[in-house]
Amino acid sequence: MGKVNIKPLADRVVVEPSPAEEKTSGGIIIPDTAKEKPQKGTVVAVGDGKKDEPLTVKEGDTVLYGKYAGTEITIDGNEYLIMRESDILAII
Repeated sequence: MGKVNIKPLADRVVVEPSPAEEKTSGGIIIPDTAKEKPQKGTVVAVGDGKKDEPLTVKEGDTVLYGKYAGTEITIDGNEYLIMRESDILAII
């Protein structure tokens, strides 16, 4: 996890998705075509929030988000998601 050179606006956050699982709990290797899209990641940048609605997540938080949440972006060759804080389901 590194510092990204992007500042999200309002209630948006940038999340670095966790890597997809390579093996099942039983040790079976999952091929790339069958890997589930990760639904967990680390917050790497946050906006300033909306007026009267401060953000509750902060940089470094590990979060869970919806399967189809956010927009995929590439910064310096790394994949990230940018989403509204309301798309985040929980901090873990």
